[in-house]
Amino acid sequence: MAITASAVKELREKTGAGMMDCKNALKETSGDIEAAVDFLRTKGLAKAAKKASRVAAEGTVVSLVDGNKGIILEVNCETDFVSKGDNFQGFAKDMAAWALSNETANIEALREAKNSETTELTMKCGEKVDLRRMILDKSEGVLGTYNHGGKIAVLVNLNTDKADAPEVAELAKDIAMHVAAAAPTFLSASDIDEDFKAREADVYRAQLKEEGKPEAMIEKIVLGKLGKLAKDVCLLEQVFIKNPDFTINKLVADVAAKVGGNISVKGFDKVNLGEGIEKKDDNLADEVAKLTQN
Repeated sequence: MAITASAVKELREKTGAGMMDCKNALKETSGDIEAAVDFLRTKGLAKAAKKASRVAAEGTVVSLVDGNKGIILEVNCETDFVSKGDNFQGFAKDMAAWALSNETANIEALREAKNSETTELTMKCGEKVDLRRMILDKSEGVLGTYNHGGKIAVLVNLNTDKADAPEVAELAKDIAMHVAAAAPTFLSASDIDEDFKAREADVYRAQLKEEGKPEAMIEKIVLGKLGKLAKDVCLLEQVFIKNPDFTINKLVADVAAKVGGNISVKGFDKVNLGEGIEKKDDNLADEVAKLTQN
């Protein structure tokens, strides 16, 4: 089958692999993008699974916490120049603050309520402005946030009977920073679904075959790798980025002991700017088009 330039470009953005490798992977998998991602991982050509969904787009992600309420709001525009401007940045912060204060139900409700302001900014800057995604969280415990330059925003929700302790607030912030850096997929090992395990197992098997491991050993090795999977993809099992002597589980227990109370991680939310949006890249598109013409 013919491999399109857009498919090669999408696979390259998902994996960071070279364009010829992406083209070949798509040929091997009959154009199936997700199968091609796994094929490249098998060959060791994908840069990292954690980058699989990274896609560029302009705009900003705002995160705010006010008492027991927190919000993440993504606002997009067309160019980096506009995204860095005071008008756009002020608009994004104002929208997040208004939505948080009014406990806006969802992004559709925010768009409807703020349509005139959005249209006004669109006309003023000459670019489409989009209120794209919003996460609003309310908690009886403690909320923490971390924002990495408007590119990544995280909210962490802690259950605790020591909500007033400053150590708990610091813990929530530290875990949010960890989530931004380590990009966990699940909260705990019990949350890993069977489809995810099966897909990872298939990749492991293929990798081991590529390495020439004896057939009789492969399943045993795969089981061992699956046993360690939680340490890579589950927040509570991951090694804390600021102190490798602690897992997140151990860190939470340590702070709980210090404040003399109970603390548990209820959940987390993470938004990467532009995730799922295909950004125009004329130079890359031209280069990919040349490859797919052969």
